[in-house]
Amino acid sequence: MSKPRKPKGRPISGWLILDKPVDFGSTEAVGKIKWLFNAQKAGHAGTLDPLASGMLPIALGDATKTVPYVMDGRKIYEFAVTWGEERSTDDLEGEVTQSSDIRPSEDDIRALLPNYTGVISQVPPQFSAIKIAGERAYDLARDGETVEIPSREVEVHRLNLLKVEDNSAFFEVECGKGTYVRSLARDMGRDLGCYGHISDLRRTFVAPFAEEMMVPLADLVALEEIEDRDERLEKLDAFLVDTGEALAALPSIRISDDQAHRLRMGNPIILRGRDAPVAEPDAVAFAGGKLVAIGEIGAGEFKPRRVFG
Repeated sequence: MSKPRKPKGRPISGWLILDKPVDFGSTEAVGKIKWLFNAQKAGHAGTLDPLASGMLPIALGDATKTVPYVMDGRKIYEFAVTWGEERSTDDLEGEVTQSSDIRPSEDDIRALLPNYTGVISQVPPQFSAIKIAGERAYDLARDGETVEIPSREVEVHRLNLLKVEDNSAFFEVECGKGTYVRSLARDMGRDLGCYGHISDLRRTFVAPFAEEMMVPLADLVALEEIEDRDERLEKLDAFLVDTGEALAALPSIRISDDQAHRLRMGNPIILRGRDAPVAEPDAVAFAGGKLVAIGEIGAGEFKPRRVFG
C-alpha cells in the first residue's frame, strides 16, 4: 500500500488582505500569493473582476475553512458610472449595446438613489459567474449566447453619490452578499434614460477586515529580491492576519487546553456557568487566544463542526 502524498508547501494559516491591482484576476492573485508564501492551500473570499481594484481577502491553510463567513460579510465599493453607453459586460471591457445623448442632472441622480437602497431585485450581468444549466454565464456569453438570468434579491445598505464630473457620477455603496455593482450601474442608467456602465471600481471593505489592513501586491513582490528564503518568508508572514479575525462577528467562548483537545478530537464540550451561552447556531471557541473550533451551542454543549490545529 502506497503512502499518502505529503502536501506541498508550508502548513501556515492566516489571512492576507491583498490590495489587488487592476488587470489582475482574482484566481491569478490567489496563485501568486500561494506561491509567494509557499502555502499548502489558498482561496479567496469574493471575486474581484480584473478591471476592479481593492480588497481581496486571501485565506491560507486552515484559514480557508473560514472563507464562507467572510463571503457573507458586508462589502463597500467606490465606483464611477459613465453615462451615455450601455455595454455587453456592464463595464469598460464590453462592446457598446445601447447609446444615448441624454445626460442626467445631479438632482435626477439623487432622486433615484432611494430606489436602490434596501432589499432590491437585481439581474446579474450576462458576463458573471452565475451558473445557468450547469454552465457559467460568462462562458455562454463569450460563445455569443444570450441567456435569461433570473432576478434575485440583494441588500444595499446605503448608496451615496460622491460627486458628478463631466459624463460620469461617482458613488460609494455598502451592500450584502451577491450584489453586482455592474448591475447597479446598468439599471440606474436605464432608469435615468441615458444608459450607463462601470468605468472604475474599487472595493475598500470586506467585513470584518478594515481598509488599512490592505497590502499592495507590489510590496509583496518586492520581497522576492531577498535571497535568504527564511528571511523572505518571515517578512511575508508578518503581513498575515490571524485566522480567528475572520470570525470576529460570531459569538465566542474561552476554553481550557483540555477542552481544546476534546474539540480537536471532534467531541463536544459541556459549558458551565451563569454566563454560558444558551443557544447559538454559529459560535467559535478560543484557547489561549488561538482559534480552536467553529460550531454550535445548544443544550449546554458546544459541538464542533470545523476544528483548527
